[in-house]
Amino acid sequence: MKTLWPYLRRFWRAELVATIATIIMAFASLWQPHLLQQVMAAIIANRQQQVLHLGIELIVFAALGIVAGVVNTVFSARAAVGIATALRSDLYKQVQSFAFADIETFAASKLVVRMTNDINQVQGMVMAVFQIVARVPIMFIGALTLALLTVPSLWWLLAIMLIIIVVIAIVGMKRMSKYFGAIQARIDDVNTIARENLMGVRVVKSFVQEDAQIKQFTSASDKMNALAIKIGYTFSVMMPGFFLIGYLAMATAILVIGQSLRVHPAYLAAVASFTGYLMQLLMAVINASFIASGTTRAFVSLGRIGEVFAHKPSMHYPDVPVVNLPGSIEFDHVDFSYPGASQPTLHDINFKVAPGQMVGIVGATGSGKTSLAQLIPRLFDATKGVVKVGGSDVRTLAAGSLRQTVAMVMQRSTLFSGTIASNLRQGKPDATTRDMHWAADIAQSSEFIRRLDAGFNAQVEERSANFSGGQKQRLAITRGVIAHPKVLIMDDSTSALDARSERLVQEALDRELKDTTTVIIAEKIASIIKADQILVLDGGRLIARGTHKELLKTSPEYRAIYQTQKAREGVFADA
Repeated sequence: MKTLWPYLRRFWRAELVATIATIIMAFASLWQPHLLQQVMAAIIANRQQQVLHLGIELIVFAALGIVAGVVNTVFSARAAVGIATALRSDLYKQVQSFAFADIETFAASKLVVRMTNDINQVQGMVMAVFQIVARVPIMFIGALTLALLTVPSLWWLLAIMLIIIVVIAIVGMKRMSKYFGAIQARIDDVNTIARENLMGVRVVKSFVQEDAQIKQFTSASDKMNALAIKIGYTFSVMMPGFFLIGYLAMATAILVIGQSLRVHPAYLAAVASFTGYLMQLLMAVINASFIASGTTRAFVSLGRIGEVFAHKPSMHYPDVPVVNLPGSIEFDHVDFSYPGASQPTLHDINFKVAPGQMVGIVGATGSGKTSLAQLIPRLFDATKGVVKVGGSDVRTLAAGSLRQTVAMVMQRSTLFSGTIASNLRQGKPDATTRDMHWAADIAQSSEFIRRLDAGFNAQVEERSANFSGGQKQRLAITRGVIAHPKVLIMDDSTSALDARSERLVQEALDRELKDTTTVIIAEKIASIIKADQILVLDGGRLIARGTHKELLKTSPEYRAIYQTQKAREGVFADA
């Protein structure tokens, strides 16, 4: 509730109107059986004029209840949707403040569930609270009081009915409450499997794993379905049980009143109003049960949302001015471990790069190449040692200083729905068309952009499905170079390009970004053969450093990689 309270206060006006409307609606509903009793008494006494007046009064109260119900629904929805929107927006902002490590702590798919399904549960609860909760105690107390005033001798019937109904409700709620937390976890599982399958659909199909994926998804879905069925079965027993008890109470009331008419003839007019109050009591308990089940599940969701808000980002940027930095890089005895890892990914990394130099990083898969590169723009923090950019510890720099200095192009090119221009402006918000043409020429993306009717305003579909792998990589490189960064990191970002395109990109980078420090992670030595220095990683350690020719003489590991690739791909032009 601590998580929800600030949002409830923000929409207090809509909540106040909704509460007043539901109170009016409750009183209008309670007074109608009493008026009906007076109508019946007037009919029995043959007082036609009184019947007319009471009929008009009944219509007025019914209309008042309808109007109050409409107002309540409108303002309850306004409050619920407003709270859910604000909550979702703030939750999204909180997620945006997380570092990579924080995202991995929760898992992306589970964060999506919390921003969608869990917030929808909270929205439904808020809607129900202002539509039903304020009405339930008024209806319960009012109906019970008026029923006792109408036929005082049937107090025992009301007591028995309420005791039985409340016992059924408590047993049912206890049985269902243990399932609500579990079903949210099952929704997480189903969402994770579906997301992984859809994002890795090419792998699934290439290895003919459709049946295995269907089996895995079906298993997770069946577990969620089993929980939902258990909840459904409980409801299917509770609801008929409630109405059975209510109708038995009504039948008993009619029977007892019928037998006592000789002693209490006035009870004849009270039959309809008493049975009406019985049904209102019954509906009050049923509504309370629904609210109890809904709030139980919503509070589980609220707790999961609260976990995200309570999580402190593992990385903080100091509140210092944004400064222009030179393109130098320095690693001073740096160790790095991923959260929860038992062994360090990088160990005692130590090197310097002067501004404008080209640095190549090679090594076997899992040697720590990408991990090392991610420390430069401070996507992760070093566990030990100091990483410097422009001579300053990256932990002492403003986020803006790092972002305007360092650009990173990943191997897996991620483009967002929108246009090519909107994606490029993520690298430089004020980029002009001229800037885009310049960057596209460097990345060799101009050739296919010019063929598009809309040019830079061409649409990028969800997950950039309308572009090939090579086109996506070239657009990602375009986005990386458009701001003319002082440091450009390319993490195997030309792997999907053909040899000619890769060579043209390299030549354009050398020509147009002479002052930019370029860090290239490559599987192919041919991509970094001209580098000013090459770092060789093995098992998270920097085992060799130097130029291509120096490493051929001094590093057996580098020489083995070179000889293997040379035999497979032919003679290197600059060997």
